[in-house]
Amino acid sequence: MNQDVTILVAEDDEGHAGLIRKNLGRAGITNPIIHFKDGQEIIDFLFCTKDNSACIDPNGAYVLLLDIRMPKLDGTEVLRRMKESTGLRTIPVIMITTTDDPREVEHCHALGCNSYITKPVEYDEFVNAIRQLGLYLSVVQVPALHGNGSA
Repeated sequence: MNQDVTILVAEDDEGHAGLIRKNLGRAGITNPIIHFKDGQEIIDFLFCTKDNSACIDPNGAYVLLLDIRMPKLDGTEVLRRMKESTGLRTIPVIMITTTDDPREVEHCHALGCNSYITKPVEYDEFVNAIRQLGLYLSVVQVPALHGNGSA
């Protein structure tokens, strides 16, 4: 993956967030990673709604790893808001969640997610899934926002 791409991780489980970060690194991904603990934090970042807080760079390139079950605002609502935004809809969104309900998978794709990964319950399987995600991220092309930002 281009080094200029920032990986956004919206994941309320600190253990899962740590495993994601560590195993992306083991897969050779050295891009910056920003972690958000709930859906509202990622929305505030993407739409620049909090004064004096970190905010999306309108000329940056991003990929979002998004959990569904999060406090304050769930991942499907975050996804819906992003894909309705002209400035944010080009950000690739990969759902990473424990939910494997086919209706949920279909709903997320209908909203515009790019990929849907079910987090395995077993530790070794989860680690392996994240390493495979790292391989995917190492070859994917991610567009820059080109000044579109949160419009």
